[in-house]
Amino acid sequence: MRRSDFDITDKIRTTDPIEVSDHVIKLFNGLYPGGNPRPMRRAFEDLSQMYHGKHPDYHPCDTEYHDIQHVLDVTLAMARLLDGYQRDRKENAALSPELFNVGIVIALFHDVGYLRRRNDRKHRFGAEYTLTHVGRGAKFLRTYLPKIGLKRHAADASVLVHFTGYERDADTIRMKDPLLRRIGEILGTADIIAQMSDRCYLEKCHDRLYPEFVLGGIARRRMPDGQIKVIYKSGKDLLSKTPAFYLNALKRLDEKLHRAYRYAETHFGGQNLYILEMDKNAAHAIAATSADGRSQLRRTTPSTLIIP
Repeated sequence: MRRSDFDITDKIRTTDPIEVSDHVIKLFNGLYPGGNPRPMRRAFEDLSQMYHGKHPDYHPCDTEYHDIQHVLDVTLAMARLLDGYQRDRKENAALSPELFNVGIVIALFHDVGYLRRRNDRKHRFGAEYTLTHVGRGAKFLRTYLPKIGLKRHAADASVLVHFTGYERDADTIRMKDPLLRRIGEILGTADIIAQMSDRCYLEKCHDRLYPEFVLGGIARRRMPDGQIKVIYKSGKDLLSKTPAFYLNALKRLDEKLHRAYRYAETHFGGQNLYILEMDKNAAHAIAATSADGRSQLRRTTPSTLIIP
């Protein structure tokens, strides 16, 4: 049986930055013998320091849904999709070792906007940045990439990270280079398929995502006339909307991100394990919401937060 803190193959512990880093760099070395993975390696180390509260400028991650496991799972999916892309040589422009590094670094820090700085006196919780976290992440990437030898891609990275958000329609994100745009579509795809194929996706939506939505102003919205509209009234209500969200996610994957998920089939040499697990979660969501409370949700979600 697949373990809750492991990836879709049940071989890589997605709560462990070292395990994920080792596998990503192994994929990189398979594509680019003699290539330079140092920017990625440095980024994995910095990410671990930041999320675990060992960075002097940042509080540890306090968002249970958008935690380090989510980030590492997305990064692993990103690496697999990039691997599939590079190995599918029939239609694609070549992906350079440097751009592989760039894609992985953006994936690692795509949710860094949820982290609070230590001098933050306005917000008590990272989830309060839900509506602005992608923009905050874009600013971080613009200053971070030069520090790890990727300065010439800093501006592009600050745009590409918006493929993981919903505040900007993917069609409106302008990239001069079609290859860079494809990297952005792969990034947005990795973000969706990684979280929705998570073994504990439904438990995390019920127990963790709903509280983040409350803090982030997503569960309830103030309308232009001043009235409050309830979008999600509870964790179970959020769960009940998961099947519809799944259909919308598939539409986004197909129409906005142009089926970049198919590179997983090339990587795995056949089946798309991510889509298979997503299908299972969508079917289970229907059964789970027909029961009282969370009685159909029995999986124990890994705990990754550092409690002061």
